[in-house]
Amino acid sequence: MASGSKAYSALGLVATLAATMAARKAMSAAWKLSTGKQPPSNPEHPDVSMGEAVMWAVASGVAVGLARMLAGRKAADYYRRSTGHLPPNLEDVSV
Repeated sequence: MASGSKAYSALGLVATLAATMAARKAMSAAWKLSTGKQPPSNPEHPDVSMGEAVMWAVASGVAVGLARMLAGRKAADYYRRSTGHLPPNLEDVSV
């Protein structure tokens, strides 16, 4: 079981990193398409308007969080299909 746990951890890490990078790239492209300018590289900078900083923080936070959650679910589903049971750190949840 320990090797399965390590394999799932590695799979989850790779999936999460890939999803995060893809979400950030997609958000940057969507921001540029919708606003016509590059997203703020540092929303904390005083020269970035408060509205722009808040919108970037909300949009990128939602996109990255959603991508990470979806990647984790896919990794857990793949693990379950491969081994016949859920990864060690997940429990069956009654819905």
